[in-house]
Amino acid sequence: MPQLPEIFLKTPIAHRALHDGNVTRAENNFAALDAAIAKGFGIEIDLQMSSDGEAMVFHDYALNRLTEGHGAFALNTAEELAQLRFKTGEVGVPTLKQVLDHVDGRAPLLIEVKDQDGAMGPSVGRLEVAATKVLESYQGPVAMMSFNPHSVAVLAELCPHLPRGLTTASWEDDAAKLIPASRRAPLRDIVDYERVGASFISHQWSDLERPRVAELKASGAHILCWTIKSAEEEATASKVAENITFENYLPT
Repeated sequence: MPQLPEIFLKTPIAHRALHDGNVTRAENNFAALDAAIAKGFGIEIDLQMSSDGEAMVFHDYALNRLTEGHGAFALNTAEELAQLRFKTGEVGVPTLKQVLDHVDGRAPLLIEVKDQDGAMGPSVGRLEVAATKVLESYQGPVAMMSFNPHSVAVLAELCPHLPRGLTTASWEDDAAKLIPASRRAPLRDIVDYERVGASFISHQWSDLERPRVAELKASGAHILCWTIKSAEEEATASKVAENITFENYLPT
């Protein structure tokens, strides 16, 4: 089981890179990457897949919030996404390859593979294959994670040398209700941790007191957390978590 490198425990991680609330630096885009690198932070990025099978660095399943486009992200080709204008004025959703070439080992990259099944089920694999092909030649520090344990299991087969973890949560908010209740319970209890060969979790910071988190930590799992938005939240989370993913403020 590959272990999470020390740099992921010592360097605060900018959530979707060091964006500025999507005013001038869009999430997951080059200006936000550069800002994080300049301040010495780690970088968390998200992967979605274009309609023609390219691993793209973008968080949402729809284009509307961040860009001047509309509709589902996955219905667009990589070329179409490259022409898309963000509301910040930036142009182009970057591919994973473009981001890797740009970062070039200057910051640790925590890469979240967004669920492509729709219900955290087993209909995954294409995005994981596309991503790992690009990552084969990358030399910088990288760790992979996903909310979907099936995705992490696929990553274990495709790139067993890369550290992998589960993104985890209480699964109690309104957005969680989009996932069937039968799936939410095992996700909440993090039952797949051992099965997928994970070495860390990145857990919802307000739920860090969950007994299962303490159990995993006691067994040697590394505990990261998301998403810290103030020094006060950082102080609370740091009682349990070894590192934070943050946005909208700069950690101490």
